[in-house]
Amino acid sequence: MLAPTPLAVLTDRSGRPYFLWDCDLDLAQFQQRLRDRDPDVRAYVLAKLMRQAKPDDVFQFVTLAEIRESWPRLVRYLGRSKPFWAWLLDVWA
Repeated sequence: MLAPTPLAVLTDRSGRPYFLWDCDLDLAQFQQRLRDRDPDVRAYVLAKLMRQAKPDDVFQFVTLAEIRESWPRLVRYLGRSKPFWAWLLDVWA
């Protein structure tokens, strides 16, 4: 069972999600980039989400199928979180 962060505490007063502490995007701008026409833009922001958000929060924004589809493009951006996500995708196969 997933326990995502409630929307009321997901963002700060300016609308920036807690997992975007290192860039100046509000939630709407972030969600726009997740739906960008460019698959490389989508992969970069999806990997940022996967690296910096609680895993339960990732699934508030994307599906497992979207992660699998973007995996070849996003894997290079996962850093130290790559083993966790590779394991999770394998377990949920």
